[in-house]
Amino acid sequence: MKSDIAFVGLGYCSNDYLCRVPEIPLDHKIEALEHLTQGGGPAATATVAAARLGMKCAFVGVAGDDESGQMIVRDLNAEKVSTEAFRVRKGCTTSSAYCWIDASGKRSIVWYRGNGADLAPEEVPEPLIANAKLLHLDGHQTHAALAAAKMARKHGVLVNIDAGTLRPGVGEILKHTDILITSEFFAKQITGAEGYETQLMELVKIGAKVTGITMGCRGSMCYDRETGKVIRCPIFEDCPVVDTTGAGDVFHAAFGVRYLTCRDLFQCLRFASAVSGIKCGKLGGRAGIPTLAEVEAFLKRH
Repeated sequence: MKSDIAFVGLGYCSNDYLCRVPEIPLDHKIEALEHLTQGGGPAATATVAAARLGMKCAFVGVAGDDESGQMIVRDLNAEKVSTEAFRVRKGCTTSSAYCWIDASGKRSIVWYRGNGADLAPEEVPEPLIANAKLLHLDGHQTHAALAAAKMARKHGVLVNIDAGTLRPGVGEILKHTDILITSEFFAKQITGAEGYETQLMELVKIGAKVTGITMGCRGSMCYDRETGKVIRCPIFEDCPVVDTTGAGDVFHAAFGVRYLTCRDLFQCLRFASAVSGIKCGKLGGRAGIPTLAEVEAFLKRH
């Protein structure tokens, strides 16, 4: 395995079939304003974001050996993401997602898992994890993800998780996480509490170095263990919103990338908010992901 890989993503990948529509139809037909097919999946898109931000990246996931699976591998390689540890299941179908995006940029997604077996713990290459700086997980491939998180902890590698939905096995993975930033949906799911700050303080008890919540148009927040204060960061209001698909995926990747060189939590939130905001200007989870130079230029203007 390549020893210069700094960012390893492990989890879900798919091909996304996206349509931008005036409204999302129910029991009637409507003409699409724009359509696009591109790679997707939380951890896979996060890894592409990290690559565009200048990191040497690898993705560990599963696809079938159909044309869709071949497309996933081609797209990752085109982004200079290593697929050396990627598993292709013979005779199996590949995950896919069907996304409808309305005029506000909000979306509805229906996804299909594919019928290939999940990654097994023994399929996670320890040398790849051990030589990385950050392991990024998305709550999928839970058995392999838990094994990878334990490997990362053993070798002093930061574990970053995009906690979006509370699936079986995710709770155990959280115990081995350094950066735990959840969606507002997940925060309510796992804590059962009302109110963002109450939920945040419940999440802090899990013990991650960094704990936070993303709140959509209300921005993001983190708890600073050194000061005992809650840090809030608003979104960038002047970013045009075409499609919010993948906004959370790239937010988590960007936060992790920035945290590797800067432990100022507000600056990490601000950087991640910028990357996520810029991404939303184009259809699809990946088309609008900026380069590091583009993000730095954007932040200078704001």
